[in-house]
Amino acid sequence: MRGATLGWISGLLGIACLVHGQQPAPAAAQTPLAGTNNKAGPDTRGTGPYPALKEIDPALPNHVVYRPANLAGAGTKSLGIVLWGNGSCSADGASARLHLLEIASHGYVVIAPGRIYSGPGSEKMPASTLPPTLVPTVSGDLRVGLEWLLAENMRPTSPYYGRLDPQQIAASGYSCGGLQAIDVSSDPRIRTVIMHNSGIFSDGPERLVNLPVRKTALGALQGSILYVIGGARDVAYESALDDYDRIHHVPVALLNIDRGHDGTFDEPNGGAAARVAVDWLNWRLRGDDQAAHTFRGPDCRLCQDPDWTIRSKHPQTD
Repeated sequence: MRGATLGWISGLLGIACLVHGQQPAPAAAQTPLAGTNNKAGPDTRGTGPYPALKEIDPALPNHVVYRPANLAGAGTKSLGIVLWGNGSCSADGASARLHLLEIASHGYVVIAPGRIYSGPGSEKMPASTLPPTLVPTVSGDLRVGLEWLLAENMRPTSPYYGRLDPQQIAASGYSCGGLQAIDVSSDPRIRTVIMHNSGIFSDGPERLVNLPVRKTALGALQGSILYVIGGARDVAYESALDDYDRIHHVPVALLNIDRGHDGTFDEPNGGAAARVAVDWLNWRLRGDDQAAHTFRGPDCRLCQDPDWTIRSKHPQTD
């Protein structure tokens, strides 16, 4: 990654490999992926109007679903869908649980590949036998989650029946999981993408054999895209800036908060990054003017917040 030192990359890779139960391979053979957030603590229900829960549906045992606990309580409000890519592209679908529960509490169903290996209800993650050039979950796993939810929306005996809005679909992810979100973004049903502490690697030798995402993927974006990065200490910083500079055909915003690569995922209710993610989703999927004020205009909320810097392009399409 441009601007990253070899030692910086090696350290981050070591964390990622230990999470997967492997020993780090030489840095030249690997790629800087974030480790999962495995801090202990209870699940939270979010700050939105629909207290949320996480669960694994027996009909889809290799995905974790985050949703309003009382689906009927959402009334006639159609729920949006967010496809989530885990940090390290790991199989821990609970690694960003506080962030995802916060999003779900605002009227979204979030689906992440894997099982629950963090927090309440967790099981022990099996040791990985994958080589370092392969990641445990792939972009196709996000597509499986989407198709399952849309099928449930049409199944009369499903608790999701008629409650999901196919016009409100987003893809998002953290670090390596952001690459998965970009990879599925060419699907015309996906209206917006959120990249947390993530950016596409500069083109060169393939780093991840089963996740071959290159800069050309940016040209396939069809909706809008938000980057949330953690300042110069964030290993994804340079890649995200380069992505932003290359995007000219769709609305794009780049937010920066000096929290490093770990972001705010382990803070209560996912912290500041979860709050801006909710506002972006409410604006881009629901046309919420109050949420739009977080990002839009010279007096935007983030423009007045000393913790954040914001850049954006193509306001004429907003």
